[in-house]
Amino acid sequence: MSVFAAREAAAGTGSPLATLPADASGADLWHALGAQNRLAGVYRGNDPRRGVDPAALSTLLTDVDRRFGVGSTLAVTVPLATCLPLLAQGTGPAAHTLADSLDGHTVVALAATDQDSGCDLAALDTRVTFDGDRVRLDGTKRWITNATTCGAALVLARHRPGPHFTNFTWVLVPADAPGVRAEPAGTDLFDGSGTGHLAFDGVRLTREHVVGGTGRGLSAFAAHIATERLAGALWAVALCERVLRDTARHLGRRRQGGGVLWDREAIRQRWAGALLRSRQHRALTESLTEAVTDRRDTAAAALLKASAAETVEHVLDVCAHLQGAHGFRTGGPQQLRAQAALFGIGGGTTEVVLDIVAETAPLAGAGELP
Repeated sequence: MSVFAAREAAAGTGSPLATLPADASGADLWHALGAQNRLAGVYRGNDPRRGVDPAALSTLLTDVDRRFGVGSTLAVTVPLATCLPLLAQGTGPAAHTLADSLDGHTVVALAATDQDSGCDLAALDTRVTFDGDRVRLDGTKRWITNATTCGAALVLARHRPGPHFTNFTWVLVPADAPGVRAEPAGTDLFDGSGTGHLAFDGVRLTREHVVGGTGRGLSAFAAHIATERLAGALWAVALCERVLRDTARHLGRRRQGGGVLWDREAIRQRWAGALLRSRQHRALTESLTEAVTDRRDTAAAALLKASAAETVEHVLDVCAHLQGAHGFRTGGPQQLRAQAALFGIGGGTTEVVLDIVAETAPLAGAGELP
């Protein structure tokens, strides 16, 4: 069964999340999903080491997006797609945190982007130093989802200078460790996401808190970024389909002249154009899902990331315009437009992933690009 057919088959079974208030935070959602065993169910065999089950992930993201805000959905998506698979590579504290996370007891933040270098991970300044069995962490991470609500953070840090990919290491840092400070980000967007900044000032831990081995930080991240981009593409499908349905209902009720706005041919055509873009993204996601989940195809993931960003931007722009003043309501498409810009920024900007697409795409009948 295809990823979206499986999602739609599960849609009629009802959602246990219906008991949560619509303004529930991402942390509240995480706790509820863990209690319902839906976090582990996103992975094949309930094991993050075996990769995601795309149909289960799509079903969960659709369920969450249907009822909760962008910020809360983001707070669930990032740890599912990246943090838990990275933790599955570790032992000791990492294994314990993974078990607690799958049960919904602990939210883990992915702390990769630095204060000055942002998404240029090879230029980050956060440093981990080793002294026998002890490690020390210093640095600042900016715009981190779950920063203010997490029980632990997976921190990407350099252990030696230079941009080489072997110079970086993941460290699991308890949020209550001495020297850790979290503060909310200065934004009115992404309610429920716990987005903020993390500072590490002389944080001292044991080598057991190194996850995946010294020098394997960027390679481990690269191995899982494809899954994060697939998750974003699946979420984009759910978001666009939801907003298009809401817009069609609005147009069918909004009176205009002797009928409703939906009666106007130009309006129907513009809505249909947005639907076309949404369906194209859905079809692309369907066709490339296996490449990402089974082969970790980074080129396929980059294509999905770019498609998700451009599709969400187009669909929300059209739907916001068609809904008129109604689109400015809380949670409406105008508000969503600002928040959905994250699809073109988080996890790599659209320009960055399009560059990957250009470098890896073959020219029809002409072999590989030079």
